[in-house]
Amino acid sequence: MITIVDSGLSNLGSVANMLKHIGVECRITSDADDVRAAERLILPGVGAFDKGMKSLEERGLIDALNHAVRGNDTPVLGICLGMQLLTDGSDEGERPGLGWIKGRAVKFDLGNNPHRLRIPHMGWSELSIPRAGRLFPDTDEQSRFYFVHSYHVVCEDDADVAATTWHGIDVTASVERGHVFGAQFHPEKSHRFGMRVLKTFAEISR
Repeated sequence: MITIVDSGLSNLGSVANMLKHIGVECRITSDADDVRAAERLILPGVGAFDKGMKSLEERGLIDALNHAVRGNDTPVLGICLGMQLLTDGSDEGERPGLGWIKGRAVKFDLGNNPHRLRIPHMGWSELSIPRAGRLFPDTDEQSRFYFVHSYHVVCEDDADVAATTWHGIDVTASVERGHVFGAQFHPEKSHRFGMRVLKTFAEISR
């Protein structure tokens, strides 16, 4: 069973529908007790960093998430803004993040931008996987995922970077530290590639 955390900042139905499509049982909740007792957690999100953290705080979910992830070693997958919330903070706001991944979200700076790339980074991009991990066990796997973001995560420890993509610079596309995972892309919008990631996460144990 995967518990999808309802922070009020995402279309949770698309995540739930994709999980159901691949045969994974899930529930959507904003109840702190459900989060504390979860077997696995998905934290989706879109929008501004401070608004995301404020919404979690107002719903009493920060303590519940820390209880589950830090106290019970519950596997968690942050998606899009949800991945950024796993870090220490963001240049987009002033609130601290959850602090499970050391680093922060920074605004894209493409310099002279000779390739005329646009911000936000939007559309399909291929991943580069630097080393085998729990979320991406096959480093030679060719995968394309759908992205929409104007800020990207910079990790303090390169070992936390599970996958990168290129958008004028190397961008952290996924993070992994122990049982904490993040996807800057949207697996629920990434067809068979996203299905594979969600299926892999659903099979990860503590």
